[in-house]
Order: sequence, then structure tokens, then C-alpha cells
Amino acid sequence: MRASDLPAPQSAISPLAFDYIRRLVRKESSIVLDDGKTYLVTSRLGPLARECRFESVAAFISHLQSTSTGKLHTLAVEAIATTETSFFRDHHPFAALRDEILPEMVRRRSTSRTLSIWSAACSSGQEPHSIAMILRDRFANLEGWNLQLAASDISRRMTDRAREGLYTQLEVNRGLPAPYLVRFFEQTEDRWLLREDVRKLFRFFHQNLAEPWSVVAPVDILILRNVLIYFDVDMRREVLRRVRGLLRPDGYLLLGSAETTLNIDDLFTRVPVGRAVFYQVTPKKGQER
Repeated sequence: MRASDLPAPQSAISPLAFDYIRRLVRKESSIVLDDGKTYLVTSRLGPLARECRFESVAAFISHLQSTSTGKLHTLAVEAIATTETSFFRDHHPFAALRDEILPEMVRRRSTSRTLSIWSAACSSGQEPHSIAMILRDRFANLEGWNLQLAASDISRRMTDRAREGLYTQLEVNRGLPAPYLVRFFEQTEDRWLLREDVRKLFRFFHQNLAEPWSVVAPVDILILRNVLIYFDVDMRREVLRRVRGLLRPDGYLLLGSAETTLNIDDLFTRVPVGRAVFYQVTPKKGQER
């Protein structure tokens, strides 16, 4: 019998079990689970509990509590941290990247012919793949450039999926323009495979943002959408401090629509671009970008 044939694990967990998961997730990822997120925990851990052949989510958590930290603990944290994504999510940020930010960066980097982009917390890859399609569609003049394009996520399962570039019909129906589907994807049975030359533009790797970052090169565009909202204020400040150390003086930071640097890090300047908002490191007095 396959794991997928097993009955779904029962979802009810005790307050103590929820508190254990909340403490584990915060310790390992700095993600804060508020009260009332029991359903999120059970819905995210349910498939993992079934895959690992536990009779219930509660039994799975009990096993985690009774054993030392290991692979299952890591998988549990990664399952909780996996977030919503889609191609060209919210539209406006990608329109700003396509029409304003990327053309500006290409002009500014025309001498060095180097462009660096990091999509952090990329989930299953729709965000960086959206950027890759824009680059292929609008910036054919980048042939011969040193493109340092990186994308990361706390979940190794998600980075594996992103690297594979294989999506369901439902996933390509969410936000992906029909001309891009025709041009950049090939249908394979009931799923869609992103063309290899587009799929391989970005390097995908595992990165827990609460741990030291492995991206060290100065970054022109850093995309950190819908991440800060899961951290407490101290961790938000720490992440933004690291961003300042990584972003080029004229580089751009893109956050989620519900996120801001306001009252967290005063060394960023809010930059409206079209109907989207980006951030840049505020120049020191007497210093120009």
C-alpha cells in the first residue's frame, strides 16, 4: 500500500502539542506561530504524518517530542514554513520589474555586464521563474552577461520542485499569461514543464533566513516577499540589517504588500515604482547612489 492510500491522519492536537510545534518552529526558523494557528499546523503536518505512516498528526508530534532533533523535526519545520505562491503574484511588482527596475539596472550595469538577483523564500519557484521569463522575453541583449541569479527557500522539498520546474494545470492557471505558457512550457501528460533554458537561469538552494546567509556577492535586486510578517520585530530588524549589508547602494529590495521597513529599520527609503513599492538603502549624508 502506498502512503497516499492510507487514511488521512486525524487532525485534532492538544494545546501542549501545538505549543511544542510553535517552540520548535521558532527555534529552528524564527517563524512565529500566533495563537489560533492550530489548523495551520494540522493541515501542514497532515500530509507529512501520512507519508511517514503515523496514525494521526498528534501521534506524529508525540514522536517528535520523544526523540532527539533529526530529519523528521527538520521536515516538520519546513512543512510549517511552506507558503503560498503563484506566477506573477499580485501583478504590479512584476510589471514594475519588467518596465522600470530591470531596464534601469541593465542600463546601469552595461559596463560591468553583471546583474545579480536573489529571490529569497521562493517556495516552489513561481516567483524566480516569472522573473526568468521576463528576462528571456524582454532582455535578449543580456547574452554574454554574467547573470548571478539565485533563489532559495527554507524547504528543500520546495527548492527541489523549483529546480524541476514542473507544474500542475492549476498552478499554471494562476497568474501565468497564456502567451508565456505557450512559449516557455511543454505539456507532459497532465503537467507543464518549464523550458530548460529558462528553468536553469536561476540557481536554487536551501537557505534558512534565521541562519547565516550563503549569498555573499552584492545584490542588485533582492526579493523578500511575505517573509517578514512571520518574524518578530527583533528578527525583522536583523534580516533588514543583513539586507543592507548585501544590497548594492543603488539596488532595490522588494517586500510583500503587507510588509514595510517603517519603524523597523530607518536606513531604508521607500521608493514607489508604478503601482508597486520598492526600498533602497538610504545614502549617507553627502553620498550619492
